[in-house]
Parts: sequence; C-alpha cells; structure tokens
Amino acid sequence: MRATTRRLLAEDAEPPSPQDLETLTFRLRGYMMQAIPVVETAALTWPEDVPRACALACIGEARMRLRLEPGRNLPAGIRHAQRLARSVNALCDHYQTVGGEHR
Repeated sequence: MRATTRRLLAEDAEPPSPQDLETLTFRLRGYMMQAIPVVETAALTWPEDVPRACALACIGEARMRLRLEPGRNLPAGIRHAQRLARSVNALCDHYQTVGGEHR
C-alpha cells in the first residue's frame, strides 16, 4: 500500500500517464475499502481518547474521499489520486497503531 502511495506522493515522483493514473486510483480506492473497516473495528475497541478520535476522523475523511469523483483533466485526476494516497497512508498509520503490519 505504501509503495503505491509513494508513486504519487514522493518528492521526486514522476506524473503518471493517464492509464497509470487510472490504475493507481483504482488500486488506492480498493486499499481504502479494505482498510476502513479493519481500522474502524479496531478503533471502536480503543478507549475514548485522542487516538480513537483521530482514527475515526481519518475514517470519515477517507469515506468522503471515496465519494468524490476525479477531475476531468490529468492534473485534477492526479490531485484526486494524491488525496486518496494521503488517506491510505493515514489508514496505514492507524493500523500500525493497533499493532498490525503495513503493506
């Protein structure tokens, strides 16, 4: 998961082609759909404190981003995919917090 996000978020990342962008966006959406319920189930077992609130806020934002459509041109599509990638990274961070492994 993190390797995919680096393709969009690394400082030296090359802009993807339209075909690669479509594949990356599809993959990131899939990662989010897998990670959201896992992180949410774990977070709901945590005490009601800051880490739980942060995880649940991250999940809410990830769900919102899943509902958004990419823009109609390549730069807008890249920005959309980068937002998805940031959500994937945040979900991975929360997963690690509960003692899981990141991919």
